[in-house]
Amino acid sequence: MRAQYRFGNKYANGQGVPEDDAEAVRWLRLAAEQGHASAQYFLGSIYAGDGSVPEDYVLAYMWFNLTAAQGEEYAQNDKDIIERRMTREQIAEAQRLSTEWLEAHPPAGN
Repeated sequence: MRAQYRFGNKYANGQGVPEDDAEAVRWLRLAAEQGHASAQYFLGSIYAGDGSVPEDYVLAYMWFNLTAAQGEEYAQNDKDIIERRMTREQIAEAQRLSTEWLEAHPPAGN
C-alpha cells in the first residue's frame, strides 16, 4: 500500500517517471482503497481542483471525509472548505459514498 502511494506520488510529480495524471490517480486509488490516509487525502486534493483531473467536489469530499475519519485534522479542514462550495444534494451524495465505502472496507481486525 505504501509503495502504491509512492508510485502515485511519483507519477503526479514526474519524479523519476514521466508525469502522468491518470497513472497517478490509478496508483493513489489502489492505496486509498486499502485505507491509506495520505493516498485518500491526495485523491481528495486532486478532485478538489488541482487541475490534473476534472474537478469533482463529491469525490473530493468523500476522500477528505474518509481521511478525517482516521483522525487527520487537516483533512477535516479541507472537507469543510469543499463543503462550502457544494450543494446540499452534492453533500448528501458524498456522505452516502463515504458510508458505502466504509461499509465495504471495514477496518482491519473486524
